[in-house]
Amino acid sequence: MALDTEQLLQVGVISSMHGVHGEVKVFPTTSDANRYKKLKEVLLDTGKNMRESDIITLKLKGVKFFKQFVIVKFEGYDNPNDIEKYKGKPIYVTRENAVKLSKDEYFVADLYDIEVFEDNGDKLGVIVDVIETGSNDVYTVKCVDGKEILLPAIKQCILDVDIENRKMTVHVMDGLRD
Repeated sequence: MALDTEQLLQVGVISSMHGVHGEVKVFPTTSDANRYKKLKEVLLDTGKNMRESDIITLKLKGVKFFKQFVIVKFEGYDNPNDIEKYKGKPIYVTRENAVKLSKDEYFVADLYDIEVFEDNGDKLGVIVDVIETGSNDVYTVKCVDGKEILLPAIKQCILDVDIENRKMTVHVMDGLRD
């Protein structure tokens, strides 16, 4: 059975070892690092190509926080040498274990390659990147003419997002075009 990577969401990357008991520093790639407190298990990609044979399930035994990192203790890994080989590897959760989203919230992974249409019905292009700025995200749209435009993820600009049909309707505000 092939691995359905669309059902996985990255929540972190193992950054380095922490201490002598097999704990690791994880750089969170989720908007809320506190979500680690609720996780019971994660998936680790031990390879490079997200092959099913490279994915292992790790049970979380302990979670604490240090600066911008999450310190994680995985069950069965009590020595730094046992887990060090996974340094730099991404950590995922399945969509069913993902945090529940509020209305008008989306997983960043679901926005890539979504078709973007202007409020007049014309196709603008597709989202090729999402830039997290702190105040609001900014969507990079590759336009049908090959140029790129940056759209702030604010309600005055992003009018509708239909993840199921892979379509976004936007209002391009004055000054956002060349």
